[in-house]
Amino acid sequence: VQLQACGGGSVQAGGSLRLSCAFSGGAFSSYALGWFRQAPGKKREFVAAISWTGSITYYEDFVKGRFTISRDNAKNTVYLQMNSLKPEDTAVYYCAADGQLSKLRRGAIHTVDYWGQGTQVTVSS
Repeated sequence: VQLQACGGGSVQAGGSLRLSCAFSGGAFSSYALGWFRQAPGKKREFVAAISWTGSITYYEDFVKGRFTISRDNAKNTVYLQMNSLKPEDTAVYYCAADGQLSKLRRGAIHTVDYWGQGTQVTVSS
């Protein structure tokens, strides 16, 4: 399995970005998917996750109401729509795939099945 994330960039506070993560080499619909982020000097943290069918989503409190995770099982892609961005959202964003949604939700970063390579998001004030 390979995950390829893209869509990062530099925006001003209040702006929007949409991250995409393309999945290949496995059965996409068998995996829960998630987004994590890591700021300089900080550990990687959970952002959002979505179930196999897309019917269940979880968000960390600091992005609720601003970010939306979605997936397109026909395109083997997961998205993270980020609105109302803040400077504290600046980080490298990673997509992840795991057979267990609960593992993504509790942020078990050391045992997640697969990681993408990360995409940089920079929000200026």
